[in-house]
Amino acid sequence: MLRPEDQFHVGIVAEDFEATLRQVSSLFGFEWSEAMGGSVEVELPTGATVIDFSCVYSKSSPRLEIVRRVPGTFWEPTPGSGIHHFGYWSDDVAADTAELESHGYVIEAIRKGPDGTPFFAFLRSTTGFRVELVTRSAQPSLERSWAHQAEPATGHMPVSSEE
Repeated sequence: MLRPEDQFHVGIVAEDFEATLRQVSSLFGFEWSEAMGGSVEVELPTGATVIDFSCVYSKSSPRLEIVRRVPGTFWEPTPGSGIHHFGYWSDDVAADTAELESHGYVIEAIRKGPDGTPFFAFLRSTTGFRVELVTRSAQPSLERSWAHQAEPATGHMPVSSEE
């Protein structure tokens, strides 16, 4: 099962991406790593689709992920709190997904890696609490990206630990 020490970020979906970055930086002192994103194939409950995804992680902890809004998907700003999800490292995304499903969580999206196993998965509880499971094999790649200085919104979404 998931452990507190595997929780590595809090995700916020922003209506105005650039304004959110500026505000969180100026008010709370966060600095940002290089932006990631691009066309990402995901499996939604309605079927496979490609979305234009863009996000940036804070360089320091507690780690924040600011996600650019994706209209017509669950990647929309959350009314009220603004918190969209809690991200966890997972040694086995498929098994952890199945475990959460057995406790009533519903899959909202899965991205498969080059080997066909889940790279990340988003699940929502019946109470609205959303979790993102990210394969631990992505940890070295993401940690390298967090160490780099922010660039203009360029870059790409890592799809495997080889990137």
